[in-house]
Amino acid sequence: MSEIRHLRLGVNIDHVATIRNARGGDHPDPVRAAEVAVAAGADGITAHLREDRRHIGDDDIARLMEQVDLPLNLEMAATEEMLSIALRHGPHAACIVPERREERTTEGGIDAFGQHNRLMPIVSALGEANIRVSLFVEPDRRQLDAAKALGAPVVELHTGAYCEAFKSDAEAAERELLRLAEAARHARELGLEVHAGHGFSFETVKPVACLPELSELNIGHFLIGEAIFIGLADAIVSMRRLMDEARAEVAGDKPA
Repeated sequence: MSEIRHLRLGVNIDHVATIRNARGGDHPDPVRAAEVAVAAGADGITAHLREDRRHIGDDDIARLMEQVDLPLNLEMAATEEMLSIALRHGPHAACIVPERREERTTEGGIDAFGQHNRLMPIVSALGEANIRVSLFVEPDRRQLDAAKALGAPVVELHTGAYCEAFKSDAEAAERELLRLAEAARHARELGLEVHAGHGFSFETVKPVACLPELSELNIGHFLIGEAIFIGLADAIVSMRRLMDEARAEVAGDKPA
């Protein structure tokens, strides 16, 4: 079962920029946070360039591409502006997410089924530019089938419902975990690479990390918040350790 041993960790550094922008200026620097993540064992960096630039800015994307020696996953809305930016910078990956200006964070998956005609030219243009396209979707068969039909090679399963239920309703959390497991299996059967993200903490990550079909987790807000108390490097190292322990359990041995 060596193919399931390593689960990649993408660290989202958006909320370092949120803190910076609360006061203005250039501190704390999200690019410096990305460099810390590199040293702490992250496998990639995720950044969401929102239309209103509420945290990450255009200059941040340029500097991340120039200064950070890890793949950049650009989260983006399905708009012509964001497509143009992605094509100009050429990140390793682009994850298409829904976006509403009034939301505090991404509230759910994109409707790949209902927005096929809108998404198709964007997915195609990114793919033609050798940018790995992923769609951030709910753990729902119809959405996964739609992602496959659109030609996206990757899906990222929205784990928010599971993580919220984990806090107060064990039965609901178990149901949501089952939904994620079934969705991950179906996505792999379709030939899609499967990622997951949204709402993870030290407590919630291991059950999802045990799902053998997953290749990558993207985690941001919790790590940046935990950094206030234990430091960003230690938060990432701890998350990495929990993910590795989960994979070792699946493989039936102990992490090295």
